[in-house]
Amino acid sequence: MRFYFKKFRHLLLGLTTFLAVVVFCAPSFSYSLPTSSTNASQLQHLDSEFSVAAENRANIRRAKATLVAQGMSSFTSYVAPMRESNVVGSSPMNTPARGAVGAVLSGNRLIVRGSFKMLSSDMRDYASDPVNPPNSNITSAFHIHQGSSMENGPFQYALNVMLDDTGHGGSAMGEFTLTPEQMQALADNRLYVDIHTTKNRGGELRGTLMPY
Repeated sequence: MRFYFKKFRHLLLGLTTFLAVVVFCAPSFSYSLPTSSTNASQLQHLDSEFSVAAENRANIRRAKATLVAQGMSSFTSYVAPMRESNVVGSSPMNTPARGAVGAVLSGNRLIVRGSFKMLSSDMRDYASDPVNPPNSNITSAFHIHQGSSMENGPFQYALNVMLDDTGHGGSAMGEFTLTPEQMQALADNRLYVDIHTTKNRGGELRGTLMPY
């Protein structure tokens, strides 16, 4: 009889221990579900999508601040949400990168501010990987081009780029005096911005400057 009582006590102790482990670990199981690779990727993608609008507005504020500080109050605003689907030619696949540009125009003076994140690779270095023929005005991999949304148009200006700690994100800025041709291209939605990387030399992100 004592044998069976001892066996029952061990069984009961084991069952109690098992239940305690299940209860203790249950919350971690429930919280770990959303962190699967698929869901994390989807959440990251959604976060990137929704942040573009906020970045556009922030970049416009930064561009306006330059003119306001100089006592100017009359200007037109533009934005360019940048996405890989806008790239003409070999559009990059499965990149989480997103970018945004805000700009203000006063007379023929264009102030541009940009931001970007999660590029698939380092930005293209035009010193070691130049265009053919080389162009000394291409001083960064963040450019303004002239062309329709269906074509790769000629280079116009390079923005000054400041990378963050990841090397795959950061900000950009530029101030340009537009020619009459460029002014007309801007009015016709034919000025676009793009970013070039080592994996996507022809462009990883692109967006057309549109009135805001």
